[in-house]
Amino acid sequence: MVNGILNVYKEKGYTSHDVVAKLRGIVGQKKIGHTGTLDPDAEGVLPVCLGRATKVCDMLTEKDKTYEAVLLLGKETDTQDISGTVLRVGETEGLTQEQVKDCVMSFVGEYDQIPPMYSALKVNGKKLYELAREGKTIERKSRKVEIKEIRILEMALPRVRMEVSCSKGTYIRTLCHDIGEKLGCFGCMESLLRTKVSRFEIESSLKLSEIQKKREEGKLSEIITPLDAVFFQYPAVTVKKEGQALAYNGNEIPIRFVTDMEEEKIQEWIRVYDLENHFIGIFCFDKNRKKLNCGKDVSGSGRNKRMIMQYVTDLSKYQTENRTAVTLGKFDGLHRGHQELISRIQRFADQEKAESVVFAFDMGKEALMTGEEKKAYLEGCVDTLIICPFTEAIREMEAEEFIERS
Repeated sequence: MVNGILNVYKEKGYTSHDVVAKLRGIVGQKKIGHTGTLDPDAEGVLPVCLGRATKVCDMLTEKDKTYEAVLLLGKETDTQDISGTVLRVGETEGLTQEQVKDCVMSFVGEYDQIPPMYSALKVNGKKLYELAREGKTIERKSRKVEIKEIRILEMALPRVRMEVSCSKGTYIRTLCHDIGEKLGCFGCMESLLRTKVSRFEIESSLKLSEIQKKREEGKLSEIITPLDAVFFQYPAVTVKKEGQALAYNGNEIPIRFVTDMEEEKIQEWIRVYDLENHFIGIFCFDKNRKKLNCGKDVSGSGRNKRMIMQYVTDLSKYQTENRTAVTLGKFDGLHRGHQELISRIQRFADQEKAESVVFAFDMGKEALMTGEEKKAYLEGCVDTLIICPFTEAIREMEAEEFIERS
């Protein structure tokens, strides 16, 4: 399995999901996820996570982003961009460049932004754009966003080309709409180019055709950013031999099992490596308990997000503070039915902000797969894999009794 992050240049006409689907064919693996939706008419930087890196999609989504946008004054559309139906037209001839500049710059800082109806946000399980296409408009709560910086690159009224650096969750087309609203002439977004997400910049991004060519030349590894490179800002420690099993199984690590640990310099997150300098994951330092914990919520989702799958063979030692979404069975051979169950538990866990758990029975000599083989297969798919021996006592239990005891 390929692990790491590809800096993709999303071209116009593709959805972010289209990019992921095409990359699955190019790379030859299913475990791929994008780091933030770009509208079909937008283009630019779209970091895509492969393999184990899908565990950090949420962390990359949290990062600040930079865009180059063209604001068209004088038009309001239902989608807040040029592709939508024109709702109102305003007068722009009386505007001066100074007026427009002052208005644009007034949005720098935090402001309450109302998400557009044509967006992928969900209300009662349904995406807003689906409701909008049905002709429905519902009330949306405003969200606090931050415009870090705006640079006006060119002004030829009624158009303003500008560079915007902003926090996650900011809709640039809504920013264009709000600027037009404040000027009293209306406005919409004419074009959008994302130029930067965290450390991923447009200059080093590659189109799908270029990635395909690299794959055919056997040079795919040259364009994949290692997972740990995204977290260069965090200090690094090495796990001693005694603590490596704990680290790889996603358990807490007492700090006596790590080297290079300077407690006074560590704020929260730490990159953890094994003795051969292989990256294990991002851990959180619990100063009170003097332990490293990989079960910290790193996504802002309200649930703990494990960088590596926790592997449990002794049920009495399994502990979690999270809500759990559990699927239970033999999972021997992991056929299509099993794969569908695992996909469902992933979706349900994400929806319910819970930890995804596969509880698998060890069938002993009857088994087609060992616990270690199941672990290798499920790594990166779920948060926790529990292997439980299928004893004679369990064989004779009623299902309700087993669940109650577990």
